[in-house]
Amino acid sequence: MTPVSRQEVLGLYRKLFRIAKKWQSASGQMEETMKEKQYIINEAKTLFQKNKNLTEPELIKQCIEECKARIEIGLHYRIPYPRPIHLPPMGLAQQQGRAFQRQEKLRKFSKPVYLKSYDEIS
Repeated sequence: MTPVSRQEVLGLYRKLFRIAKKWQSASGQMEETMKEKQYIINEAKTLFQKNKNLTEPELIKQCIEECKARIEIGLHYRIPYPRPIHLPPMGLAQQQGRAFQRQEKLRKFSKPVYLKSYDEIS
């Protein structure tokens, strides 16, 4: 990891904890706020821990972009959870074969950048 990307990653990590510290839920209820703060902290720890051994610059760049996108979306909509998306349905393909592989590939490419790691940890 280059020193520049290391600084950027550590800066994002600190930024997430500052956001969690100041977070206020959209409903304004204290218990909702506490749940959302805890979610932000747990999500940050889990994803950063999972990706700490990445060495490929392209993968590091993708993770940084995903983190930035999730921060911006969360701050804009005041929702810390990933926004729901509409992926193409799996259709009627069998659970194996070319048709299934094509549908899996289509779903993979249609997933937005801010959800690339979401299925891997949940």
